[in-house]
Amino acid sequence: MEISEELRCLFSGEVEESDGSYFVKIPEQELRLGDLQVDGTYRVAVLPSSAGNEANRTDADPQPEEESQTPPVEEGEQRTVEIEDMGDQGDGITRVERGFVVIVPDTKQSERVSIEITDVRENVAFAEVVERVSYYE
Repeated sequence: MEISEELRCLFSGEVEESDGSYFVKIPEQELRLGDLQVDGTYRVAVLPSSAGNEANRTDADPQPEEESQTPPVEEGEQRTVEIEDMGDQGDGITRVERGFVVIVPDTKQSERVSIEITDVRENVAFAEVVERVSYYE
């Protein structure tokens, strides 16, 4: 899957309500990195999130600074994952720690695969299928 160079950031967040309006908070690090500007106008895509610790975290329990800036995967790393969603261009999408997105071409939704991380960017990683895994293993 090809990601446009126009992609400014990718993060997980919760939809919140205030005075009849709904909003998603943008993490401060996205502004510090210089990809977004206050008062800027941006196009936003919303994908469903898998249940987990990310949804249970509150502002009282912020992520440690170093952990939030370092991708939780490294090039060459292998993992067994389940493909959770499909991207617009037909590539599989899975999430690992902290909701970090890994894009896996040539996969189908709900498929279990062993992958090898081939490219890691600040907000997304790409992987190739090493092996297709049976659900019974």
